[in-house]
Amino acid sequence: MRNDIRFGLCAALIATGLSAQAETVAVSAAKLIDVASGKVIERPVVVISDERITAVGPAASVTVPADAKRIDLPNLTLLPGLIDMHVHLTAEATIGGYNSLLYTDSFWTAVGTKNAKKTLEAGFTSVRNVGSSHFDDVGLRQAIDEHFVPGPRITTATYALSATGGHCDETYFPPSMNQTSPAVGDSPDELRQRVRWVHKYGATVIKICATGGVFDHGASVGAQQLNLEEIKAITDEAHMEGLKVAAHAHGAAGIADAIRGGVDTIEHASLIDDEGIRLAKEKGAYLSMDIYNTDYTQAEGKKNGELEENLRKDREIGEAQRENFRKAVKAGVKMIFGSDAGVYPHGDNAKQFAVMVRYGMTPLQAIQAATVTAAKALDQEKNVGQIQAGKFGDLIGVTGDPLSDVTTLEHVAFVMKGGEVVKNEVR
Repeated sequence: MRNDIRFGLCAALIATGLSAQAETVAVSAAKLIDVASGKVIERPVVVISDERITAVGPAASVTVPADAKRIDLPNLTLLPGLIDMHVHLTAEATIGGYNSLLYTDSFWTAVGTKNAKKTLEAGFTSVRNVGSSHFDDVGLRQAIDEHFVPGPRITTATYALSATGGHCDETYFPPSMNQTSPAVGDSPDELRQRVRWVHKYGATVIKICATGGVFDHGASVGAQQLNLEEIKAITDEAHMEGLKVAAHAHGAAGIADAIRGGVDTIEHASLIDDEGIRLAKEKGAYLSMDIYNTDYTQAEGKKNGELEENLRKDREIGEAQRENFRKAVKAGVKMIFGSDAGVYPHGDNAKQFAVMVRYGMTPLQAIQAATVTAAKALDQEKNVGQIQAGKFGDLIGVTGDPLSDVTTLEHVAFVMKGGEVVKNEVR
């Protein structure tokens, strides 16, 4: 008890000291985009104190504290920090197939620190890491939160839940090696237990593999691998714990059962059909469709070591996924930005915006998918997704007008996370 009291007093003193030293920052720019409405504010000022925005508006309407540090970005347009809802920070695109076995387990945590920095400097201040072995993503999140390494805010899935032999099991090994993911379950009760287990050790979102995938060995990309009863058990358990559920699902039947089973976001959704689109609208599920990365995997996958059978599957579904993205957008399904970075290089996340626009979105809709809509899907609207008083001071600055040319987001000149400058190429 005495040690608990001593610890509490120390923590309170430290917190008080940090609060007293909190810096106030005032960021001015040429323009600011209100991503919720699409309106543009000329000559804005954003005031940030103790990580959070305290005021925002046209310069003439904002009172800047006398002691505020001023950052002037006279030629830039400000947007909120971007959100990528589907990344694998501890994966490396250039190491594919069996090449990954050349490296020891802890190698991937070190890779994650590099990728986290590149992702943040690309303007993505929040990400959802949907699958990582050995709880590497939890360690990376903790290191970032404690300021040991730079990186975005991370929502961590840890291990993805799978059926035996499913997409998120270990499928590259012969029986003599007997490699099995610890998150495998083959009944509703087993999968409930796996939800509890990954949550115990740091999962803040639950990822499941409802169908086969592109980059697994020996499975059809669209084949359903978890049944409706199993999916319901997972979502019931996760929602009871206050966790969202993301389902890897390429095939139409698996997508439909995932939505019926209460999943919050569908990842990939490559072969979604009219029923799946109807269910997504009816149930309010979000689609996270990674429609850029086929360009990279087809160009570089063989060199990186990907198996030919997987590159073939990638070719077969790539254009179908893009056309189904177009259909879902036209139908009014809620769409979120998910790149699957790790399949292609981290830091290039924003290359997907142009593909989203090419396949039916307006630039504003594409930006909203990575800001306000993503924040809502994360259940983090109070913290991220807009430049608004009370939210974290997560800002990016670009040259030009992303509402007319979304490729400007591929070249971010300024990044701020929680009021701290991460990148500033304005000199």
